[in-house]
Amino acid sequence: MRGVVFDGQRVEVVDDLDIRAPGPGEVLVGVAAAGLCHSDLSVIDGTIPFPLPVVLGHEGAGVVEAVGAGVTHVAPGDHVALSTIANCGSCAECARGWPTMCRKAIGMPDQPFSRRGEPVYQFAANSAFAERTLVKAVQAVRIPDDIPLTSAALIGCAVVTGVGAVLNRAEVGPGDSVAVIGTGGIGLNVLQGARIAGAGTVVAVDANPEKEAMARRFGATHFFPATEGVREVLPQGVDHAFECVGRTSLVREAIDLLGRHGQAVLLGMPGATAEASFVVASLFLDKAVLGCRYGSSRPQRDFALYAEMYRAGRLMLDELVTDTYALEDFGKAMADAGAGRVARAVLTF
Repeated sequence: MRGVVFDGQRVEVVDDLDIRAPGPGEVLVGVAAAGLCHSDLSVIDGTIPFPLPVVLGHEGAGVVEAVGAGVTHVAPGDHVALSTIANCGSCAECARGWPTMCRKAIGMPDQPFSRRGEPVYQFAANSAFAERTLVKAVQAVRIPDDIPLTSAALIGCAVVTGVGAVLNRAEVGPGDSVAVIGTGGIGLNVLQGARIAGAGTVVAVDANPEKEAMARRFGATHFFPATEGVREVLPQGVDHAFECVGRTSLVREAIDLLGRHGQAVLLGMPGATAEASFVVASLFLDKAVLGCRYGSSRPQRDFALYAEMYRAGRLMLDELVTDTYALEDFGKAMADAGAGRVARAVLTF
């Protein structure tokens, strides 16, 4: 079986992966498409530490090939989008409706793959850069067959993270003002989440002027190359600022943009030990700094919601797919994503 493996020294497309059969509560999925996210690149450059060797990928969709005992909500032949949240469903956090905080899922990587007889880790409980992957039943979310799988794949990370941060974590309301720093795959989905929520002024910030047209298409009312421009439009500050790059200096800038009772939502992924600073006294004006994991989502609910929004013409998916690449062209996809030339590069199988 083919897949993309990183061993700590190099990343390569291999053809000698094996995967075990599904056990109780598990689903074997034939992956049809998988988006390349900066989190995958962050494993390669060391920003995200992860056990090695590992099959990369975490944003995918495909067709169910087999299910283990006890799985009833999907069956072979069903189209599914894959979640990275392998929550247990029984801990206190799951019981409170917080699957992204499941203590039995975070930081416990599995090894369903093997190569030459040696176990290989699964990234983000998903590993969508393989012809087949094995996930917990809760991670396989059935979607309508009429949604292209190249588009459906993006629901599992870029969409749920960006749109979910707006609707679930920030709870942006009609007429609210929003600033979005960074208009890559996550930032574009924050922009369309703000549009869906009925936000008023939505300012996109990105150093690359070529991204303006796409940002406006997804919901930006204004576009600037630096955060200084936000103050020109919103001199009293913004209600919600989303940092989608993962740079500590931009975390500070997001906080500095806030108006009274404003909140900064951090979505970018800096290094594991990175620290940011800000003026503490500024928060006393009822401001807040919010972390957000995976759009504070409930995947079985939210994926289905986003699929229906897409079918109703309210959520853009096809437009996120800048280009598709054969698995063998992973190197080119990685170069294009790293250089910011694509909103989303999608690998197809």
